[in-house]
Parts: sequence; C-alpha cells; structure tokens
Amino acid sequence: MVLYIIGLGLHDEKDVTVRGLELIKSSSQVFLEAYTSILSVGKERLESFYGRDDIVVADRDFVECHAEEIYLPAKDEDVSFLVVGDPVCATTHSDIMIRAREAGVKVELVHNASAMGAAGCCGLQLYNFGQTISIPYFDENWKPTSFYPKIKYNRLGGMHTLCLLDIKVKEPDFEAMKRGKIVYLPPRFMSVNVAAEQLITSEEMRKGKAYNPQSTLCVGLARLGQPDQCIIAGTLKELKEQDFGGPLHCLIICGEVHDMELEALRPYLVEGSKYLIDAEGSLFDREALEDNDDT
Repeated sequence: MVLYIIGLGLHDEKDVTVRGLELIKSSSQVFLEAYTSILSVGKERLESFYGRDDIVVADRDFVECHAEEIYLPAKDEDVSFLVVGDPVCATTHSDIMIRAREAGVKVELVHNASAMGAAGCCGLQLYNFGQTISIPYFDENWKPTSFYPKIKYNRLGGMHTLCLLDIKVKEPDFEAMKRGKIVYLPPRFMSVNVAAEQLITSEEMRKGKAYNPQSTLCVGLARLGQPDQCIIAGTLKELKEQDFGGPLHCLIICGEVHDMELEALRPYLVEGSKYLIDAEGSLFDREALEDNDDT
C-alpha cells in the first residue's frame, strides 16, 4: 500500500500525467491540497476528468493539523495526495512525505511541471538561478524582509532570484473570531504589482543595495503554463504599473544576464523601458550609465 504524492501541473485537469491519472483512478482515497497553490479549474472539473466524485479538499488547517488522516490510511490502502505543480516544490509536501515515511508508510512521487521550471519560459536560463524566495504580504504592523539577504546573496553571485508570491486562501477573520463567529476572508493572490511595491519598500528599509528599483532588470510572470500566460520585463518601478491580469503571479529579479538571455527577453521589455538591447545583444540602462552606478 502506498501514499502517492501526485503533481497536477500548472493549468487544468488535463495537465496530470498518464501515470498520475491511472493512480488517481485506482486509489481508495484521494485528497486535493488546496492552499499552497491553485489550478485554473475547481474540484468538480477534476472529479469529472478523473472519473470519481469523492475527492477530499485538504485546506491549510487540514494539512497542517490533521495530516495523519492523509498518510496513515496508506498503511492499508493506496492513497493519492494531489498537489498543484510538482510534489517537491513546497516544504508542506516534504513534511508530509517525511512524516509518512517515519510512520512506516511507503511514499512514491509523481512529478509534473512547476513554476520553478516553467519560469524559464521567459528566456532566462534555469542554471543561472540561485535561491528561490517567498514574498509574504505586508500589513500595517508587519513588514517581514527575511528574503532580502537571499536576493543580495544571489545577485552578488550573478544569479537570478525567483520570487514566489503569497496567496491567502481560507484565512480566518480574527475580528469576527473575537465576536465568537468563524468567518473566512476572501482569497487573495499577490500580484507582481504588489510584490514590486513591497520589494521597493524592502530596499528602502534595508538599504543594502541588493537591487536598484529604478534600474535592476526584473521579469513579471502570470499564469505560467496556461494559454494566456503573461510575461513582462522591466524595472520594479516599471513593473508595478503594468497589467498582468489574474493569478497566479511570480517575479524574477535578474542577476548577470547573458547574451542569449538578453535576446530572449527582447519581446517582453516594457515599451520605453530604461533597458535597451543593442545590436550586439548587450543590455544597457541609460540612468546607470549616466551615473556610472553598477547594479
């Protein structure tokens, strides 16, 4: 008996692999993790395509507080745990895998496309990426910038930084809870625009010159792997003004950009951007050249 952790890819019900689909159809129980990411379709579409009507949605509380209900049944029967993207791209899924194995449950992974690989569609080479970071929502009282040193570390090494952006699904309304009511806030998905604004604020707070909001090249991506995916390149100041459309979004802060990467990025540059690619394929920042300020 096995716990199968199955990646669903990035778009819809048809992104599942053939092997993944076969395992979903044959499993005794199927759980759908629904808080670290989302597909463009709901549970009903998945059930219709998979030929079953008993998929259990596992929200944040279920996964973090009742994970044993997912993996312990796999001691006696096959269980499928479905995750958006790839099974090994979120610490939540790694935690379940570790806990299941410690409990004596056999675990098998079924891989699929994820944002960490699909981000290369903009033309930046994946082997030039450093540490991936997550950017959480700021609020009036809490502006965490623990990701900032990782960006600086990557950029000092000439590496790009993939920024995964916060999502809030089934978050409790604490004001309502004070009144004895259980109410959940509407889902929120951080946009490239918000992320760019928060990164600008982070640089102003930390003052470490990890990047320059007015000159460092960045790439905003939305709905990776979907027919209407959006890619726009420019500075943080420029990207925060662009329309990326609906979720999910992510952002790349570029490090050293090579000639082939520059050529691939050409179609995605904001019109009138400070960044220009000349005939030799070199990237220029007019203000940086004027100020003689390397970024």
